Amino acid sequence: MTKQVTDGIFWVGCVDWSVRDFHGYQTKRGSTYNAYLVKGEKIAVIDTVKAPFAADYIANVMQLVPADQVAYVVCNHAEPDHASALPMAMTVFRNATLVCNAKCKEELGLYFEISGWKIQVVADGETLALGGGKTLQFFNTPMVHWPESMVTYVQEDAVLFSMDAFGQHYACSERFDEDANMAEVMQEAKTYYANIVALYGAPVKAALNRLGKLKLNIVCPSHGIIWRKDFSRILNAYLDWMVCKPTKKVLVIYCTMWHSTEMMAKAVAAGAEELGVDVKLMDLAAFHDTRVVDEALDCAAIAVGTPTLNIGLMPRMAAALTYLRGLKPVNGKASFAFGSYGWASKGAEEAAAYLEQMHTVPVAPTLTCRFKPTSEVLASCREAGRKLAEVALKA
Repeated sequence: MTKQVTDGIFWVGCVDWSVRDFHGYQTKRGSTYNAYLVKGEKIAVIDTVKAPFAADYIANVMQLVPADQVAYVVCNHAEPDHASALPMAMTVFRNATLVCNAKCKEELGLYFEISGWKIQVVADGETLALGGGKTLQFFNTPMVHWPESMVTYVQEDAVLFSMDAFGQHYACSERFDEDANMAEVMQEAKTYYANIVALYGAPVKAALNRLGKLKLNIVCPSHGIIWRKDFSRILNAYLDWMVCKPTKKVLVIYCTMWHSTEMMAKAVAAGAEELGVDVKLMDLAAFHDTRVVDEALDCAAIAVGTPTLNIGLMPRMAAALTYLRGLKPVNGKASFAFGSYGWASKGAEEAAAYLEQMHTVPVAPTLTCRFKPTSEVLASCREAGRKLAEVALKA
């Protein structure tokens, strides 16, 4: 099935309703692999799809044009969810030339046998005239979010194929923002940014500064809905997300064995709630890391609680903190580490070390208790929660 985006430009991608994992990122609403066709005097397709959907993608293109009329296949990004249908595409579109930048050609050569492909390497800012009032222009966007990343722009229509920028892992029957459930779209856009793009805030800012000089009527990402009516909505969100702009929110994440650390976590949350801030209390036995990072992106303060297991922190907490440390959404935010232990108090100390590596600012010393927390320990937890909330109120 295809959809017309605007005159001479069509969506020819595929919807993946069932995918629930994207290299560790929980995609609870599925995803789309967006590809596009541009009709000038010559035909160009922009990107392909994930390999299992290659036949559907080819069929979509051939609804619009015969296979031998495709002159160009543009590859904006070598990651397999965008490019793994290329071997089939370059076979079926036998007259096509692959268009990509030099770095992308190098990376595609590490995935596929490309020696038989016709390849045209384009430089940053270079144009490709299709005729019929369609001119493609290419802009390199390195580390948004791979080294070879680029975007493609149709000059006459002011349409930007933005690759992973402004996307969402979101399967739906609607293709455009004016038709979609925007509450769901923006939630998935935030989750997508937090779990995939957040680490690359500086390159994203550089790309936005550059691309912001272009006229943009329509923005077509590689996943999720197309921004045809209200691009400013996602653009303004990106301006906040790329600096992890804090809201008046305290995030409390914890693991527990015999409920002692859980009691401490609830006391921290209760203390924060006294000051009227938004509090998110997340038992990692119930919440996936995807959700944790989503909430961490715009929290003002974070508390981390873990018991000690085998003279270390709980493995589930270690996984979550390792994931957080890699994406760096809490750098510079207020923090507090706590936990219970039986005979060695190393768990909370290791959690505090993770927070230090993430350059958070502790509001109180790491707090531990042996076995069950006393009323004094719980009072200290509530006080730490209040201190976290005081920081959050200043956001």
